[in-house]
Amino acid sequence: MPQQNSYSKEDLVKAGTGELFGEGNSQLPSDNMLMMDRIITISEEGGENGKGFILAELDITPDLWFFDCHFKGDPVMPGCLGLDAMWQLVGFFLAWTGGPGRGRALGVGEVKFTGQILPTAKKVTFKIDFKRVIKRKLYMGLADGSVSVDGREIYTAKDLKVGLFTDTTKF
Repeated sequence: MPQQNSYSKEDLVKAGTGELFGEGNSQLPSDNMLMMDRIITISEEGGENGKGFILAELDITPDLWFFDCHFKGDPVMPGCLGLDAMWQLVGFFLAWTGGPGRGRALGVGEVKFTGQILPTAKKVTFKIDFKRVIKRKLYMGLADGSVSVDGREIYTAKDLKVGLFTDTTKF
């Protein structure tokens, strides 16, 4: 599939089956672990550091799987899923720019939670601003990210790191 500047849910599902970037290359998680419904825009230029950015969204409905189990009687989206969504997007960007291999989260420098995502919310927005993209033997992205719910920023992450690996057997 040719490089696009936005992706639908159908496209993202293809990224989970290996159809989007090819066999052996980066994939998004599938089914319930795919943490976005669409990528609104993706670019190798622009963003806060001029190194590229992604803007993606997740529609919230009360029947999402995590609300039933986190927590009984006090449903809230786990913060770790928002963090995982940001790592997913960094890995997607690396594959989108032509990087070979499978994506693996390598770390994060700092995460702050200042709000929550409840079943009454409508939309979560993920914003990723790249600080550095290394395209050598190791393809690696370093980015800052944020999560907003219904227009209010509630999580921030600094120094999200994801790498692409052609051999993950010794990882």
